[in-house]
Amino acid sequence: MDTASFGKRLVVLKNYMNENLKAFLDDKAAQYNRPEFIAKDPVCIPHLFSKKQDIEIMGFWAATLAWGQRVTIINKCRELIELMDGAPYDFIMNHEEPDLKKLLTFKHRTFNDIDTLYFISFFRWHYEHHDSLEDAFIPQLSLQVAGGLVEAALNHFRSYFFSLPDYPHRTKKHVSSPEQKSTCKRLNMFLRWMVRKDNNSVDFGIWNKLSPADLICPCDLHVDRVARKLKLINRKQNDWQTAVELTEHLRQLDPADPVKYDFALFGLGIEERWGIEGILPELQD
Repeated sequence: MDTASFGKRLVVLKNYMNENLKAFLDDKAAQYNRPEFIAKDPVCIPHLFSKKQDIEIMGFWAATLAWGQRVTIINKCRELIELMDGAPYDFIMNHEEPDLKKLLTFKHRTFNDIDTLYFISFFRWHYEHHDSLEDAFIPQLSLQVAGGLVEAALNHFRSYFFSLPDYPHRTKKHVSSPEQKSTCKRLNMFLRWMVRKDNNSVDFGIWNKLSPADLICPCDLHVDRVARKLKLINRKQNDWQTAVELTEHLRQLDPADPVKYDFALFGLGIEERWGIEGILPELQD
């Protein structure tokens, strides 16, 4: 495609998107928010379980380890499950000290055995006092701040997660928060899995203290690239406010469930490679 033709098509696309953005993204969200999406995404890991606590534990762990190639992430999570005898919650609550030795071999990029053992310590401590990991994010139904319920929840969770006296300082890099100016991509993805409710069987919808309307869109490399092409992000930085800006634009399309468009943006970015090397979505004649 020559430069003139590409430029003309880009103008047509821009006008098309401005007039039809909601319909376009609704169609793409429906295309990717399907059970077929599960198998090659880290969300397949919590889908291996039916017990609520197993879903929470491995959902959180899969989200935490979600950087790099998806195949590798999934394989490392399966390895971790095997090291916990295929039953994470039972292992965490009932293990004895010698049982932890085999976990010293676990590593994924910069996440190592020290981090693994602290995660297990935290989960055991938390579940000794609470039935659900939801209570670690929203300890009180009345929790509110000016910045939003999710922002307060994530800031609270990081403080709570590292409230054990023997936490290793190195592990703090694996759990982000808005206070650190992070987009909190992994935590927002985990919250989407736990909170969103629909009939498509991808997200679990097992938490009720947050509503889908409260959620913030996970803003990874692919989502960020596509969102900027669609003018859903204007902020130059890539931080918490960027994720908030994106979500506010998505709320204009669907106030009750803005984060469903994560499926659309991610699918366009990673499956259709939208925005890479001049690739544009096909337009209807």
